[in-house]
Amino acid sequence: MSVRPLFVLSLPRSGSTLLQRMLATHPEVATSSEPWILLPQLYALRPYDAQAEYGHRTAARALHDFCDVLPGGRAAYLEEVRRTVLALYEQAAGGATWFVDKTPRYHLVVDEIMELFPGARFVFLWRHPLAVAASVVDSFGRGHWNIDRYGVDLYGGLDRLVAAQARNDPRARSIRYEDLVADPEGVTAGIFEFLDLPPAGDTATRFTEVDLAGRMGDRTGRKRYDTVTEESVSRWRETMRNPLRKRWCAGYLRFVGPDRMGAMGYDAAEIEHELSSIRTGGALLASDAARRLYGYTQRRTPWNLSAPRAPETAGSPSHPNPASGR
Repeated sequence: MSVRPLFVLSLPRSGSTLLQRMLATHPEVATSSEPWILLPQLYALRPYDAQAEYGHRTAARALHDFCDVLPGGRAAYLEEVRRTVLALYEQAAGGATWFVDKTPRYHLVVDEIMELFPGARFVFLWRHPLAVAASVVDSFGRGHWNIDRYGVDLYGGLDRLVAAQARNDPRARSIRYEDLVADPEGVTAGIFEFLDLPPAGDTATRFTEVDLAGRMGDRTGRKRYDTVTEESVSRWRETMRNPLRKRWCAGYLRFVGPDRMGAMGYDAAEIEHELSSIRTGGALLASDAARRLYGYTQRRTPWNLSAPRAPETAGSPSHPNPASGR
């Protein structure tokens, strides 16, 4: 198989669809909307982290038993997963050298993916953490508070991606969304060099030619923007104006902390100052209060308490089931 995968690793609403489309302007880079293909294959080995009508916990036990009779054990199963996924990437690539798999929820299996594909490359894409949260509200919630549905991303996902980046794997590079929109040609040229490809040129305008078939990905941004713009960099300040949202932002920044913030390329004190300088407004305050109360009770319903879960990071909300949100 000649195709090599490039995994874009980020939280949802970090600008990954824009980066994906810009990279796909290169004739040696192919992609598709959001494959999600590795999640069910790797979650098949996890007894507690998924729900299914057939009984996922029992199926995971059965698969482990099956792996025990394979000469190569669990490693043999994972090798066949790798071969199968690479074969599918190759079909989708249509002769291109690289296939970009941009699936935000891959933060749930980032360690397994980096181990499973030794010939792959990885780009960690970071964005201002409050801008990510605000974009979740603006896009997925259409302006209404919905953050409680995305704790699996904003808390667990951020923690996992920072830890994966900290290993300083030579196959990985890190970029910031803010740098991408400020200097799209320079940032993408650096990634192409990282992939041993010549520059594509004009990625900042030609990305509109890349049509991602399928229902996944950032359809909102694809409709709103036909040029690379820095307009979205500071929009979070308007979204997070009311007192409840500002209070949540302050708590979230405490969770992220200076060390994680620095690992992503941001200054914690500067972001805290940005938040405190926002003029508070009362828009959607009553709606937010009701939605936060609903989210609080939903996290404590019996079905959420029935399955074992990993210990939570202090200050973070209970992480919802990974299937509960995009």
